Amino acid sequence: MSKVLLEVKNLKKYFKTKRGPLHAVDDINFTINKGETLGLVGESGCGKSTTGRVVLRLLEATGGEVLFNGQNMLDFKKKQMAEFRQDAQIVFQDPFASLNPRMSVSEIIKEPLVINKTFDNKADVTKRVKELMDTVGLATRLENAYPHELDGGRRQRIGIARALALNPSFIVQDEPVSALDVSIQAQILNLMDDLQKELKLTYLFISHDLSVIKHVSDNIAIMYLGKIVEMSDYASVFKNPLHPYTKALLSAIPVPSVDVKRERIILEGDVPSPINPPPGCRFYGRCYERLDKCKDNTPELIEVSKGRWCACHVVNK
Repeated sequence: MSKVLLEVKNLKKYFKTKRGPLHAVDDINFTINKGETLGLVGESGCGKSTTGRVVLRLLEATGGEVLFNGQNMLDFKKKQMAEFRQDAQIVFQDPFASLNPRMSVSEIIKEPLVINKTFDNKADVTKRVKELMDTVGLATRLENAYPHELDGGRRQRIGIARALALNPSFIVQDEPVSALDVSIQAQILNLMDDLQKELKLTYLFISHDLSVIKHVSDNIAIMYLGKIVEMSDYASVFKNPLHPYTKALLSAIPVPSVDVKRERIILEGDVPSPINPPPGCRFYGRCYERLDKCKDNTPELIEVSKGRWCACHVVNK
């Protein structure tokens, strides 16, 4: 029995613009094993949230494959997609914008149960809603409250409860704590960690915050301008980063000690346009370790050692 739940092969997503196709996701590959978390990290605009949406087919892919339990989800017909929707869910970044302001807490959580006709009677639906509220730490007294009456942490718990309603095996976490206060972030992260262990969930966790990614991930993929530049287990990435971009990202993490001195890598230049990406390495214009061949030759993501992948001519020379 395969341990791989999700396998992404040569995935592409281009958006049509007046100036030409915008290369949001450009030929990426990764796998996620059952019960594990892949942290997808990068700057704003690098394509990580688009990746999460294409993987769930909230956006249609331009090319490539998304294998879910060995089947290409991009080829699913209506009935297969309905079954897939029950097995794969998403928790959005903004816990207020993702909730219907005209529905109460209980109505929001029970909506997927009603749409999918999970239960035959209202009593079972009500019971399931209360179970879900208890699971995510929402008091029963809040069942008739509306999103605007609650704080950000409680709103995000509603989103998590809604995502869990149909007993999925895979959840995309699209920056689920970036809009929350730091103290609330820790509560939500611990909740999701506990739920993963209890319910044997698999996560694609998207974030721009490496300290959060380190806390939640088994493996990490670093994304830059639509491409994955480095991928490995979290310990290897933090102890010995390979790609110059990864090194720059790690150097930006604040260290809570005045005694620790760390060289700060300042990247110069601007991120190239995804509408007209440059030939060769897309990080070339900002790279402090670049070689002449980096300008015109696109580096491939190759396995440089067991479990460690990097797309860099400097590393792979």
